[in-house]
Amino acid sequence: MDAGTVQSSGVAATGIRSCCICGARTERLGSVHGTYSDHDYELRRCQRCRFAFIADPWTEFERIYDDRYYAGAGADPLVDYQFELSHPRRTVRQYEWRGIVEVVRRLLGGLDGVRWLDFGSGNGGLVRFSLEHTNASVVGFDHGAIAAQARKLGIPMLAPEGLLAEEGCFDVVTAIEVLEHTLDPLAELRQIRQLLRPGGLLFLTTGNAAAFAERLPDWSYIVPEIHVSFFEPSTLAYALERTGFRPEHGVPGGGFDQIIKFKVLKNLRIRRRNLLTDLVPARPLAALAERRVRLGEHPVGWAL
Repeated sequence: MDAGTVQSSGVAATGIRSCCICGARTERLGSVHGTYSDHDYELRRCQRCRFAFIADPWTEFERIYDDRYYAGAGADPLVDYQFELSHPRRTVRQYEWRGIVEVVRRLLGGLDGVRWLDFGSGNGGLVRFSLEHTNASVVGFDHGAIAAQARKLGIPMLAPEGLLAEEGCFDVVTAIEVLEHTLDPLAELRQIRQLLRPGGLLFLTTGNAAAFAERLPDWSYIVPEIHVSFFEPSTLAYALERTGFRPEHGVPGGGFDQIIKFKVLKNLRIRRRNLLTDLVPARPLAALAERRVRLGEHPVGWAL
């Protein structure tokens, strides 16, 4: 696929200039090359709230999120969704799932009887893991091709129309590496807020742009075909406030080290869990990685 093909079939010729979070003016930071599309994309950042975004995104989502993508042969070579779906106990993502369960359990004070939605759940791996290891009632939501495969395996996954009947029903929503994929993060957060009961928890993960603010175009997290929205902690807190949440900072604690351990292994291109990966100590590894990526600075959201 050459740049001309992308330009003529999905990449906007003129980019967005105003901030979709606060409406202020944005500045151009430079261009980021998309290896998968062989196209250069414009990166901009808001002068007020510090939201950064790809101004001319490729929007042919069926071509981006195709079977190659879910097999790790598309825009993100680090994903391994097909293997995770077929061999959930052999993937290093076990550490992330374990960590998320622990973080949510700690924040809610327990999981017995909790209604939990994993929003943007991909292959439903977190849903299946949580159902096996907790007494929570857990369901996923996604509309990609991999979600249909998960349903065939019996993993409870809502279709888009199924969300309409679930407004105000959930005690917790997780959105793991979701916001960076969205063109309109406020719309996504508003939809999540509608699904939560008052006092419900939103726990999400996404890259921390503040850690790379001075060299954002070189940040490896920016994969412009798929990662198009980037938050600093204060930006995310502002977005949460605008969409019906009370942001709370400083809550990573127990379990977060397992999430970071997975991310380190993933970026080292280690996909299979084994005795050696089990023996890697999560706490010191996470502490070292956090000095660089600072993911724990992002807030969680409590539904108002």
